[in-house]
Amino acid sequence: MRFPRSAGVLLHPTSLPSPYGIGDFGPDAYTFINFLELAKQSMWQVLPLGVTGYGDSPYQSFSAFAGNPMLISPALLVRDGFLPAEALAEVPDFPEKKVDFGPVITYKEGLFKQAFSYFKEKGSEEQKEAFAAFCEENGSWLDDFAAYMAIKQLYVDHEGGVWNTWPKPLAQRDEEALAEKKEELADDIQYYQFLQYLFFDQWLSLKRYANEKGIKVVGDIPIFVAFDSADVWSNPELFYLDEDGGPTVIAGVPPDYFSETGQRWGNPLYRWPRMAKNSYQWWVERLKMTFLQADIVRIDHFRGFEAYWEIPSSEPTAIKGRWVAGPGSDLFIKLREALGELPIIAEDLGLITPGVEALRDEFDFPGMKILQFAFGAENNNSFLPHMYGRNCVVYTGTHDNNTTLGWYEAASERERDHVRRYLARDGHDIVWDMIRAIWASSADTAVVPMQDLFKLGEEARMNYPGKASGFWQWRYTADMLRIDIAHRLADLTVLYGREPEDQKPPLPEADVLDIFEAEE
Repeated sequence: MRFPRSAGVLLHPTSLPSPYGIGDFGPDAYTFINFLELAKQSMWQVLPLGVTGYGDSPYQSFSAFAGNPMLISPALLVRDGFLPAEALAEVPDFPEKKVDFGPVITYKEGLFKQAFSYFKEKGSEEQKEAFAAFCEENGSWLDDFAAYMAIKQLYVDHEGGVWNTWPKPLAQRDEEALAEKKEELADDIQYYQFLQYLFFDQWLSLKRYANEKGIKVVGDIPIFVAFDSADVWSNPELFYLDEDGGPTVIAGVPPDYFSETGQRWGNPLYRWPRMAKNSYQWWVERLKMTFLQADIVRIDHFRGFEAYWEIPSSEPTAIKGRWVAGPGSDLFIKLREALGELPIIAEDLGLITPGVEALRDEFDFPGMKILQFAFGAENNNSFLPHMYGRNCVVYTGTHDNNTTLGWYEAASERERDHVRRYLARDGHDIVWDMIRAIWASSADTAVVPMQDLFKLGEEARMNYPGKASGFWQWRYTADMLRIDIAHRLADLTVLYGREPEDQKPPLPEADVLDIFEAEE
């Protein structure tokens, strides 16, 4: 599906300001959307919104359907009557510029349990009816997810509560044992359902606000799911597992220039032939949920649909693997039949073959271009702007790259010289020079990470592929979101024909940075 000429900003909600240690769906999220509107942007791109586990990566989630409760805003819980105001009287002294996940999780879980008790005791009939309706509408995934989370917490002290280490009757979903455990944990199960109700209520309200201002949300999903997830536990027949529930083969990528041993991701692999027998219903439901949360979806590791690297689970690295054919066009034909037009961005970076390109182009999915990859080599590098076609999305960098300033400072002199000569600039404002280059390009869509708008260095890097911890932490502070930055981005957006056609006049500048003042 082709997109109109447009522009946007990449920012995960965890990176927003908030007094509660992690960005959330509260006031600062609405302020950020006001900023996008003033900057004449038409897209807000986020990372996956799922429940994170070990390592805090949004690409390793306990569910392909559930949302991350850490994004729930305590301020909105008070506003909407799910918490008394005094619940927020004492907030720990969290760092402003990063997420310290351990203390944040402990603090917010305490608030959520208080909110759940408050809801049961003092919630209005309207709230309780809305919660019941949510549970009924989402029962196909919510019931299993909530049960999985409740049981996992019961055994969390034993190997982290990974589902295949549970007592065998529960791990293998024996009907009698599972029914008994669900009855025992009924209150805990309802608590996890309640958190999902809050997540979707707050996120969908925020998304509506963005949409009303002509801004589309670009979501993101990894092609594979985590082994320790409700998805694998509740659908073991869809994955290559042994009799004890462990994966027999796992996902990754082969050795390349960046890694001598490749990348051993560890995700279980799909039984695509079995999925095909019911027209990929699990994928239909997954994308249906994703399109509820977002208007456009980037699929990470798109090349895996054409062929994926299969690694025996016994192998310690990704060296000994093989390429196995994926579902190809059959999957997307069935998805299109079930869901209609598919507004998908194909992450087509890395080892891309003619077969992958043909699959992408068959459905008119835009691929990705990364400007940081363009310099220091041949002048026909496909990441150089003069080599782009129109049907692509171009970024200065992504969540997996250094910031543009950090990249430039660490680049070789050959690369820096190439950048300066290509852009005809002296390098003193290199970040905005590179933003200008992608905005001016022929690519239908141009996206810049928020860190680059602030001209931040390597300290603001979001992730480093292959490193297990210490990332996904960056946050900006409220004072960094300046009107002059919005104006500068708006000027480029208008100059290069990327402004939204149907966007309403923005709020008065005095109100842009204070959503609640603007609403009064």
